[in-house]
Amino acid sequence: MPLFNYYPRNTELVDKDLDKKIFKYSLLIPLAIVVVFWVVKLIENLYQLDFSKFGILPLQAEGLPGIILSPFIHSNYDHLLSNSIPFLILTFALLYFYRNLAYRIFFLIYILSGICVWLGGRPSWHIGASGIVYGLASFLFFSGALRRDANLLTIGIIVVFLYGSMFWGIFPLKPEISWESHLWGAASGLMLAIYYRHQGPVRPAASWENEPEEDDSDYTDEEFNEEITPEEDQKNPNHIDT
Repeated sequence: MPLFNYYPRNTELVDKDLDKKIFKYSLLIPLAIVVVFWVVKLIENLYQLDFSKFGILPLQAEGLPGIILSPFIHSNYDHLLSNSIPFLILTFALLYFYRNLAYRIFFLIYILSGICVWLGGRPSWHIGASGIVYGLASFLFFSGALRRDANLLTIGIIVVFLYGSMFWGIFPLKPEISWESHLWGAASGLMLAIYYRHQGPVRPAASWENEPEEDDSDYTDEEFNEEITPEEDQKNPNHIDT
């Protein structure tokens, strides 16, 4: 069935040294961004500042900078911690598995989720990186399901296993939570997974797929043109010469 027609990768084609470098690079970038999250929060607390005014305020001009700045601002350390861990894991997965496509996807999720919140959010300050987190989780899950690649499908399953409870965050269950950021982040990830389903990582052909198919050409012409002797013909009354 096509639903289960997922293929493993040929690990023999992987450059191990290059793969290690990409692994470290993919981990370093999100780690650096998370460090910035924490530095911003420490500065805010140290100097008794309130950075929430740099968040997104829907349909107001002063809320436009929040499209860029809001992911770096968090209400408290619990909020910051709850976003930091999934942001680190999901951004790493995006950079490592999608590589050349990763920056484009990350930027579009970042911008699209922010713009949609500015256009359709409640008249409050919306802060935090959860919109990006939901966008990454949505993209990785749906992209893994749409591509015929066992590795990417596994990533999508892991995302569901670890962050399946995030599904409830897209509904207006708690007034203090920006469910709009969650909803539009998830919608952006889904849209991009569909749009870029034919771009990005290409499954390397497995070694067994490159093996030539067996056919009947191994038989010689002499075997096909073998004549039947009169004695054989008598034993085979159904044979007709043409």
